[in-house]
Amino acid sequence: MSQSLKVPTMAEYMAEGKQPEILFWVGSAGSYDDRAKKITRAFVKLLNKANVDFAVLGTEESCTGDVAKRAGNEFLFQMQAVTNIEILNAYDVKNIVTACPHSYNTLKNEYPELGGNYNVKHHTEYIEELISSGRLKIENNSNLKGKRITFHDPCYLGRANEVYEAPRSLLKSLGVDLVEMKRNRRTALCCGAGGAQMFKEPEKGDQDINVLRTEDALKTNPNVIATGCPYCNTMMTDGVKAKEREAEVEVFDIAELIAQAENL
Repeated sequence: MSQSLKVPTMAEYMAEGKQPEILFWVGSAGSYDDRAKKITRAFVKLLNKANVDFAVLGTEESCTGDVAKRAGNEFLFQMQAVTNIEILNAYDVKNIVTACPHSYNTLKNEYPELGGNYNVKHHTEYIEELISSGRLKIENNSNLKGKRITFHDPCYLGRANEVYEAPRSLLKSLGVDLVEMKRNRRTALCCGAGGAQMFKEPEKGDQDINVLRTEDALKTNPNVIATGCPYCNTMMTDGVKAKEREAEVEVFDIAELIAQAENL
């Protein structure tokens, strides 16, 4: 079902002298990567359906600096971070929600020491809040009921910030058969994209790490591999292609699965 998305900017709110409930931090992948844009759209559809008063920075949003920091360029990281913090503080932003665990971790744990103090949530945590408060109802989940789904824990969401249950409770609410990989939660294996590895060729070895992680997932015999990170989505999708299993196994972000269940 196509529908026009309502995506106001912080500048528009400021012009009206209003503050949104949350700032949706889209992130570089969610803004520029064609696959990740679908995750962004799915989350916005859910926000619109729940009548959430939200805004984005639009062209004022810049990279959080996560990649520069992981790659060892602390100077570039601080330049990017301080620019973002100045804009966020000028708008008096308090609450941020993002669909990217890399942005989530950086905004939540690394911006405070540079003067950026915000209440930061991952989109799975926020969607769970919308459902538990009754603002978003899972109405029609017949298209997913009974499907075997395994969840891959993103490193910066799971081990780094110990958010394990929100994504899983959302999946269970869809009436799916949630099957865990042998390595899950605290022992989950990285998809291979963290620590700025997303942007370089893999080093010598006998197997790419994303293929190894995809093998973990395929052992659960899933219909869908679910994740909560645009990097992980890319790596697991590439892994499924490498194993030539695209015909029977799909990779979706949790926001996309909930939007599907809502027929959005």
